[in-house]
Amino acid sequence: MTTLLLHLSDVDEAGWTERYREALPEVRVVRRDDDYDPARVDYVFVWKPTPEAFDGLSGLKAVLSLGAGVDALLKHPRLPQAPIVRFVDADLTEKMSDYVVAQVTMHQRLFTRFCRDQRARRWTQIYPPAASNTKVGIMGLGALGADAARRLLGLGFGVVGWSRTAKAIEGVTNFAGEAEFDAFLAATDILVCLLPLTPDTTGILNYEMFGKLRRKLDGGPVIVNAARGGHQREADIIKALDDGTLGAASLDVFEVEPLPAASPLWGLDNCYVTPHIAAISNIETGVRYFSAIIRAHEAGKPLPNVIDRARGY
Repeated sequence: MTTLLLHLSDVDEAGWTERYREALPEVRVVRRDDDYDPARVDYVFVWKPTPEAFDGLSGLKAVLSLGAGVDALLKHPRLPQAPIVRFVDADLTEKMSDYVVAQVTMHQRLFTRFCRDQRARRWTQIYPPAASNTKVGIMGLGALGADAARRLLGLGFGVVGWSRTAKAIEGVTNFAGEAEFDAFLAATDILVCLLPLTPDTTGILNYEMFGKLRRKLDGGPVIVNAARGGHQREADIIKALDDGTLGAASLDVFEVEPLPAASPLWGLDNCYVTPHIAAISNIETGVRYFSAIIRAHEAGKPLPNVIDRARGY
């Protein structure tokens, strides 16, 4: 009998187990505290695996990752060589795009400026630019970035995109690779980071980069990071928000999570902090997605959405 092991930290492992048992009656679904032979485990479904998570799993056919990003998983010291399948889900994608659209439109309408005026009881009629006169630059044009781009295009925004390799998205001006990075920044008013976290993208949101953004938006350029905290240098963000290099920032991820109470980011009126809630994996859609993958793979079909370990995503 096919065996699926769940190894989930900081989420409802019991709830996921129950739903998997309902969805896959032909599969033995076990948790860490059940009695099972590690060598007979075919699939392991993981989130924040502990150091011993993969010990004894010598017969694995695949590692199934609850998260869309696998940067932390790839750093696991005892990660097996089995293929890693990441979570690609329409519900998660929609939620991420909802977050991006909300933050971008807020900044396009000069929210920081008018909040400051309200606190000062100051009536200043500065008119925000039309969406069509605002360029949103999306870093990372995978499933999440492409969907956010299409949603923003539908609202009338000008959208430019940057990725490691060339991508073609209708309506989006695409830039690719290091050679075109500065040209991408120079065309961007509101920068959205949806990149995978790799050694090459670690710390990419830094002070030098902020200075290369277009300065057409009243108050200065804006960054929105809903990818990984490792992409940003928070000391640089604080400096840029303070000296006007950046007009505002929306941050859903941080170098240390939870964000320490002593972080100056909490107190900046042009920094909008959310506690890593932009998008979350849903039990219903997650179980449906991975159950279909297990069934198809057991029937001899290839695994979808397999991570390229060399690229890191």
